[in-house]
Amino acid sequence: VAALQDEKNSLMSENEVMNDRLEQLDDSLDDPNTVVAKKYFSAQLQLEQLQEENFRLEAAKDDYRVHCEDLEKQLIELQHRNNELTSLAEESR
Repeated sequence: VAALQDEKNSLMSENEVMNDRLEQLDDSLDDPNTVVAKKYFSAQLQLEQLQEENFRLEAAKDDYRVHCEDLEKQLIELQHRNNELTSLAEESR
């Protein structure tokens, strides 16, 4: 029982130390002048920029996909028209 109480006390003091460190980290994020906060906000800004760029690229990809489908339809139509004109040219010869 004594060993378990010692272990419990040790864990409780370790928990307090960890909570203090967590509060310090939270406080450092609240202060925009700390290095940690600057890195955090910089990373957050970079993430937002990358998300915006990703959205823009996804939209461009969708536009190109639609354009490609249109071009494929035109190609098929032109191939059919070419075949028709080729057969007409052969008939006229």
